[in-house]
Amino acid sequence: MTWLNKKIRRILLAVFISGIVLVIITSAILIFRTRGRTLIQVDIHQNKKLIHLSTFAEPPQFAIWLEDPVSHELKSIFVTHRVAVGDWEGKANVPVALPQWFRLFRGNSSSSGSGGLSVSSGSGKSDDLVISGATPKDDYFSIRVEVKPGSEWICWIEMNLAGDFNEAFPEFNSQTLTEDEFSNGQPALLFRSDVKAIENENFTPVLTSQTIWDDGSVSVEPVSSGVTTARAVFDTITLSVIRPKPRLIDKYKIRDPE
Repeated sequence: MTWLNKKIRRILLAVFISGIVLVIITSAILIFRTRGRTLIQVDIHQNKKLIHLSTFAEPPQFAIWLEDPVSHELKSIFVTHRVAVGDWEGKANVPVALPQWFRLFRGNSSSSGSGGLSVSSGSGKSDDLVISGATPKDDYFSIRVEVKPGSEWICWIEMNLAGDFNEAFPEFNSQTLTEDEFSNGQPALLFRSDVKAIENENFTPVLTSQTIWDDGSVSVEPVSSGVTTARAVFDTITLSVIRPKPRLIDKYKIRDPE
């Protein structure tokens, strides 16, 4: 019996040691897989007080994408589900919601800029993958995308809060006797930041322009004085370059071309 107990203890000890070795090896592999890799993390804080003041009190629609400043190739990061699939309660598409994103990724509309603005041209090819999700209702929104270390990008964020009418953008214009057909309110706004993928670097996108859709044509214009509350719907936007955390299933890893 004593001999049997010793044998069982040796087996249990061997299993225990094997388990520890397996954990160490797995951890080392996971840590090794993060070496030489970088993620761009986008963090947005939504001003819920301003959102609740709009007619529909619904969170804004928005899209985030990267543009290669040399090739102008576009890389989707995120777009709210309603914009991505055209879920507009009976309407197939409402390009007035995010005109520039719609032109670049969904439509064939023409585009014009004014005032010497630097805008996303979309002259290079864009990826077909659009990462969409339900319109974020929490105060904070965060998403990550992997890019090559040291690579340079322009990050674009387009945002529109429906029903945020004001004096300059009324629901019904008594002078022209026209109604805001899509209840758009103030126009979509475009934020921009140049990004270099160096670990621990942080960037803050700035408001650069407003985007207007008019019968198939998209205009990118300086932000007008009539735009008021829309400027602060996203009260903070931060871009951070980080190393990915060790994970068994790595959804951020760059895929090799087929």
